[in-house]
Amino acid sequence: MAASTKFAPWEDPGARPMIRFENVTKRFGSFVAIDNLSLDIYEREFFALLGPSGCGKTTMMRMLAGFENPSEGNIELDGADIVDVPPNKRAVNMMFQSYALFPHLSVHDNIAFGLKREGMAKDKISARVAEMLRLTRLEKFASRKPHQISGGQRQRVALARSLAKAPKLLLLDEPLGALDKKLREETQFELMDIQEKTGTTFVIVTHDQEEAMTVASRVAVMDAGVLKQVATPSQIYENPNSRYVADFIGDVTILEGRARKEGNRYELAWADGQPPIVAQSALEIGPGDTCYYAIRPEKVEIHHDKPEDDNVLQGKVIDIGYLGNISTYHVQLANGQTIRAQNFNTERSTQQAFTWDDTVWVNWTDRCGILLAN
Repeated sequence: MAASTKFAPWEDPGARPMIRFENVTKRFGSFVAIDNLSLDIYEREFFALLGPSGCGKTTMMRMLAGFENPSEGNIELDGADIVDVPPNKRAVNMMFQSYALFPHLSVHDNIAFGLKREGMAKDKISARVAEMLRLTRLEKFASRKPHQISGGQRQRVALARSLAKAPKLLLLDEPLGALDKKLREETQFELMDIQEKTGTTFVIVTHDQEEAMTVASRVAVMDAGVLKQVATPSQIYENPNSRYVADFIGDVTILEGRARKEGNRYELAWADGQPPIVAQSALEIGPGDTCYYAIRPEKVEIHHDKPEDDNVLQGKVIDIGYLGNISTYHVQLANGQTIRAQNFNTERSTQQAFTWDDTVWVNWTDRCGILLAN
């Protein structure tokens, strides 16, 4: 079997984006929702717009759908400017958080609704609906009404209806927000599978970091109408470009200090009476410049005895979070700073390896954290 090729059109200088935001600004009165934003999204991407409430991600989606127009700038779909194209004339469909299913129609007729409105022939409608039912594994529920199926199944009906018209682009506005955690996690993988099978470009709006990191080929982290970083989930997590991104994605400890270069490493002076943090970094930091050091808890080891290594700090366990597969220890250092460390619970035991008020040592290697300029 031939090895699968890497999907990364954003790394190809010759690749033409399917969606292009070019210097787009959107104002509502004096409020700037989107601020001079430029972004390229490629065909067959599962692209996530991620950020807190009010960051502008839904406004971007509404502009793609045609429900809002930019105050300035251009939006292109397949090389054509779509700013003046009405929503019903765009090769775009939108799936809302509420699903907006017709309660009096069966699953089959909900999926067929848009095709009937377009005047498609009956035999073609039947074939297309049957294809969508198979794709979303809803064949057995075709004759049921929305209130007779589960929340996850209603979500799949809405998805099937959105895909029935074979849009070039499908917009998903918090599509899993109404589902419980376990069903949401299962449905994330179903969405990925359906997106891959259809080849449709998906753009999802979410404030759920885990959801974005799970489903997306790339993630755009937004704040106050500005793109803070656009990259793959692993790049966003392991190489955030700022404190904002590091803090927004996952769990992290951030230390502030001043770094000086020692060979191929930096030493960060960050607290009186504490040894310097040692870090490898390609970042250019001037002598005496303030910088920041971000370290994820799964990179930090915790010990009863002092290890012989870089970045060894002593503290006291002040809090413990037990999640079954992992335990997170909040370790307070002598200067009051708290660092989080994680242990995988690889053996079946109800006893924690460390407990409250234990004096412990934490450490990590010089490659585990990242230096940030801002």
